[in-house]
Amino acid sequence: MRLPLPQFDRSDRHPNHIAEVIATSTTEFLAQCLEPEDLSFPPMPPFGSWVSCTDEESGNQIYGIVYYVTTMPIDSVHRPVALGLSLQDLREEQPQIFAMLKTEFRAAIVGYKPSSEIAVKDDFVYQYLPPRPPQIHQAVYRCEPEDIIKFTEELDFLRTLLMVNGAPVDSLTAAAIREVYRLRKADRQWLVNAGRTLSVLLKDDYDRLRFILSQIHP
Repeated sequence: MRLPLPQFDRSDRHPNHIAEVIATSTTEFLAQCLEPEDLSFPPMPPFGSWVSCTDEESGNQIYGIVYYVTTMPIDSVHRPVALGLSLQDLREEQPQIFAMLKTEFRAAIVGYKPSSEIAVKDDFVYQYLPPRPPQIHQAVYRCEPEDIIKFTEELDFLRTLLMVNGAPVDSLTAAAIREVYRLRKADRQWLVNAGRTLSVLLKDDYDRLRFILSQIHP
């Protein structure tokens, strides 16, 4: 006999609470998106978007940038097949499909805000790897715009992005800069400073620098 899955109350979930850590390492974490309450796929965080999670034991708030997103079957037995239906048709005719898929994303860790107990200032952030990554089952949130703006007052995180393994780092760097530039209401001086920082970091690789800058549209 198949037992029913446990039901959890989602009514008090924070609107920015989008995922949960399911694998973690020193430089990145893998998160699974939480299922929505209606018949739809979990919202995919955009490539180059900012997320955060809190390591509950240390109290550190860890910042990451999404560099890989995938939707796949929950198990390896039931593979999706093309049905030729719209999303609305799927909801009406094949609603079980939404429960058979999961969405996961990887985020590169770019810095952290230390626990308020040890921070020099409440809004102080470090743009390097935290002492340890978030633990399994920690909640992952979309970053608030003001947090991203505060974090990116310094640009050392660009060096971290350029060293991410297994990711299209040039496109990722450009996407992250575009997102911050948008949140900063087209702050051209910030964009110029970001370009100058990249030119220093990539001073020996002009072709790569040009490729990144070509993807940034002021």
